Amino acid sequence: MMHRIKLNYTLGPDAGSARIRNPLIDLLESVNSSGSISAAARVLGLSYRHVWGELKRWEQVLGQPLIVWDKGHSARLTEFGSKLMWAERQAQARLLPQIEALRADLERTFAVAFDESAHVLTFYASHDQALAALSEETRKRRLHLDIRFTGSVDAIRALNEGRCGMAGFHTRLGPVSGSLAQQTYKPLLRPGLHKLIGFATRVQGLIVAPGNPLNLSSLEDLRNRSARFANRSRGTGTRVLLDELLVECGLQPSDIKGYEREEPSHAAVAEAVSSGQVDAGLGIEASAHARGLDFVPLTAEQYHLACLKSSLEHPATAALLEVLRSVDWQHRLAKLPGYTPVCSGEVLAMRKVLPWWHFRKDKHAGAGLAAGAGIGGDAVQCTKD
Repeated sequence: MMHRIKLNYTLGPDAGSARIRNPLIDLLESVNSSGSISAAARVLGLSYRHVWGELKRWEQVLGQPLIVWDKGHSARLTEFGSKLMWAERQAQARLLPQIEALRADLERTFAVAFDESAHVLTFYASHDQALAALSEETRKRRLHLDIRFTGSVDAIRALNEGRCGMAGFHTRLGPVSGSLAQQTYKPLLRPGLHKLIGFATRVQGLIVAPGNPLNLSSLEDLRNRSARFANRSRGTGTRVLLDELLVECGLQPSDIKGYEREEPSHAAVAEAVSSGQVDAGLGIEASAHARGLDFVPLTAEQYHLACLKSSLEHPATAALLEVLRSVDWQHRLAKLPGYTPVCSGEVLAMRKVLPWWHFRKDKHAGAGLAAGAGIGGDAVQCTKD
């Protein structure tokens, strides 16, 4: 039997996260983690009778057993129940960027309906957990970020084509001349036309299972131990980063088992590791932490916000800069695993942050904070324009 999917959404001042909830999956996850129907009921704030009845009802609807009902033994999921739970988790992780974009569209529509003076800023960006938090923070100031998570390359192209007012992308700290990042991003950016706004540094590394069972500590370990790997999609900043690191290590894509397997977000990579489909993937610490996974730091990078110089005086852009400069936002960002606010909300000299163009070095340029400076990379130059 083909089962159809129906979606709905909640409208209110506190409607929860972007995740699309499913009551059956909530039941299965609670039983799986607690080991009993009664414990699952307590976690969900429901009665034992209701949870038991719902599980029985779903078994009839799906035509498959979900729970092993052995008297005197802890409740556990059947093979089908486990497959259903993990399949839904994987789907949620892979669709997270699209789900967040859909929610942003709806919120923008209602923001204008309820308050015509509310600011809306269209934002194309490489997938980043801090941006989701920023979107929540800006709503408090009547600024709604219409965020479309896409690859870094596509984000800058969208900015250049007028499809958005802000683009998010990332490079390693102290990007070197001739690097793959330079080859990728330099043709898309022009000093004088584009401006960079300070945001944060973050750490990227290997997302691995709890306890790091294969004892992975480098990309060479992926090859030497035939570790199954989950890659990011072409056009993403993390894919550019991986290819850069492989060249520096003297490795070929063919040396990585699973290089061709692509996942659309850091969350999807973490879910692939969590489900046991792969042994590791390159991603951010926050995504590993969110799923109880271990994290092996490899390199620090700077997450850039780019806009056109002409848009700096627009009300929506000015409102964003005000939020980024606020103490409340910077404290919230600093609590995310692997993130450090750097020059947050400051308009930076692009040719100093990305030294890919010929310019006269300023020996007295002020140095900003450097998150993970011991993980490879120089201090972030926080020289304002």
